[in-house]
Amino acid sequence: MSKQYGKRIRLSEDEVEMILESRADNTININGNTALDIHLDERGIKKKDVVSVKHWQSASGEYRFSIVTKEDLDVEKQDILEGVSNLIETHSPYYKKVRRKKGCNHLLVVNPADIHIGKYANELETGSKYDVETACMRVIEGLEGLIAKSQGFGIERILFCIGNDVLHIDNVYNTTTKGTRQDVDGKWWMHFEFALGLYVKCVEILREIAPVDVVHSMSNHDYQSGFHLAHALKSWFRKDSEVSFDISVAYRKYYKYGKNLIGLEHGDGAKMDNLPLLMAQEKPEMWSETEYRYWYLHHLHHKIKHKWRDAKDFIGVTVEYMRSPSGTDSWHKRKGYCGVPKAVEGFLHEKSSGQVARLVHYF
Repeated sequence: MSKQYGKRIRLSEDEVEMILESRADNTININGNTALDIHLDERGIKKKDVVSVKHWQSASGEYRFSIVTKEDLDVEKQDILEGVSNLIETHSPYYKKVRRKKGCNHLLVVNPADIHIGKYANELETGSKYDVETACMRVIEGLEGLIAKSQGFGIERILFCIGNDVLHIDNVYNTTTKGTRQDVDGKWWMHFEFALGLYVKCVEILREIAPVDVVHSMSNHDYQSGFHLAHALKSWFRKDSEVSFDISVAYRKYYKYGKNLIGLEHGDGAKMDNLPLLMAQEKPEMWSETEYRYWYLHHLHHKIKHKWRDAKDFIGVTVEYMRSPSGTDSWHKRKGYCGVPKAVEGFLHEKSSGQVARLVHYF
């Protein structure tokens, strides 16, 4: 019995032809026009303007039509564009232009490295608490500390370094880009919103001092989400002529200020010993125009020792790693990777004399 329910009713060729003729008769009026033609004519719609047609029959056999025209599509697209434009307008405020002092000749480098927003550390397990709120508070405190220490120097521009594992995870599975699971505080979308709000506040504070150049570095914990975050930040300040962005997907970034050339990389890419030659090869014009060259690296969260020095001097280039404000999670505590100073670092570069001051705010 069950097999009979699945059988198809097969029609003969004569029966199929009769049904088709019946349908044709129902769609043609006495003047030789189809029901669709009549429908379009009654509504003043030209056939050439029709994009798509859906049709059905009512219980009484009357034909019904749903018509989409080119004009309908244009109106729909316009509505969508206006909606997107309105959304952008509400998330891209206007900022007043700040009156600047003349005669300043210093670059302030602000480099809050490896913030890891979303990382969770329990005080009972690791000895100190670290969560989303703590991460954001440390960055703002560190930023204000660097600004206070830079008082007395005439700041002409600010290099604000972003990225470098600003986010602890890269997806909904609470893993890094590679897939390593992490202890997290809250949801991935919450981390993104907190990070964007933090960066917006940082730029708003810094732009009151001097024009801000934002440079993003790709990194291993948040390779994709960090990139999206940088573009969201750029969209926020798109109307502000005093904030510029270098947020391309390039892994190594370069920044020139007077006789200074600064290279930025997360620190997990090219070998340290190869970075000076890479700088000369990738940016030959900048290299030839500068005398003081630096690589500022991240990733390790601490100063790496080279021949008992915190920074290694190569021929023509100085390379060093940045400290991090990030707390110690349970894995690093178990492995003994702990006890290093937590800090936000910055530097002052004079236009013609190179790096003249190192600024550190410890926690």
